[in-house]
Amino acid sequence: MYFDRAEKKYEALRTKKIVKILAIESSCDETSIAIIENGRKILSNVVASQIDIHKRFGGVVPEIASRNHVSAISNIYKEALSLAKIKENEIDAVAVTYGAGLVGALLVGVNFAKSLAFSLDVPLIAVSHIKGHIAANYLTYDKLTPPFICLMVSGGHTAILKINSYNSHELIGTTVDDAAGEAFDKVARVLGLSYPGGPNVDKFAKEGNENIKFVSHSPMSGTYNFSFSGLKTAVINYVNNQKQKKIDVSVPDVCASFQSEVTNELVAKTIKACKEFGEKKLVVAGGVSANSKLKATLENECINNGIELYMPQLSLCTDNAAMIGSAAYYMLKDGIGLADLSLTAKATITL
Repeated sequence: MYFDRAEKKYEALRTKKIVKILAIESSCDETSIAIIENGRKILSNVVASQIDIHKRFGGVVPEIASRNHVSAISNIYKEALSLAKIKENEIDAVAVTYGAGLVGALLVGVNFAKSLAFSLDVPLIAVSHIKGHIAANYLTYDKLTPPFICLMVSGGHTAILKINSYNSHELIGTTVDDAAGEAFDKVARVLGLSYPGGPNVDKFAKEGNENIKFVSHSPMSGTYNFSFSGLKTAVINYVNNQKQKKIDVSVPDVCASFQSEVTNELVAKTIKACKEFGEKKLVVAGGVSANSKLKATLENECINNGIELYMPQLSLCTDNAAMIGSAAYYMLKDGIGLADLSLTAKATITL
């Protein structure tokens, strides 16, 4: 049977000198396939974005995202093999994001991965999208190793994690409502900025002044948790009140002020965590790590506090399969993550 053979091959791969993993990512609106060697070397990383498709709707439409994954994935697979200059029989294992994300979108990648692993008769590795974002830093910094503190900031997750090893972590704090990226997108929408919202808020903020105070104090003061729902609502109320009074809204000022409050909250708690847990390395992961304000503030605070800062290169900040392949390699080395053909997609997974 397939799984019996996969188990034996998986065990043998743990000691193999060079391991090539083909990874698949389709959790939202990027279809991506990459081939990664030994968790650190990118042989290919092909990403087909659907941003232009979803822009007209002001956000990702799940059904449209799924259909586009279906139409793109086969060609991306061929392109990834071609760019990596390898043949199918050189692939040692197939890895895939199984959650978290849009279920329909995830299923396209999961089903393609299962079919591929079965046809090539190689092990299938189920990878958490969150673990992938952390691993993007291993591809950017070839000498980076745990332990470290990680600030996870993406569209669906905001959390501070203490990474003890490649596959072991503790949750220090998380969002109790909106994730940072989600708040950015909702504020962008109320300001009439196009999708994707986060990069556009960042762009307009560079032209504005941080002269509006939306929230007087952090609702999660004294904890490592985050809450951005109140801040988002305060921005929406401010914009609506200004419009009702027929006062022009300065989009750059709103963007700059909102972005500043989010950044200050993220940075203050993350630096505090580094100090309390005695970690001198800080790793940032997730799409919001591309935000220029967050990057600049973290760089400054890390210098002031003697902390080494690691942030993934821009192309690896957002969803891509290379990070999934890297995470899968370290799961393989620890003998975890092997999946059978009953693997399915999960919309949410525990941090």
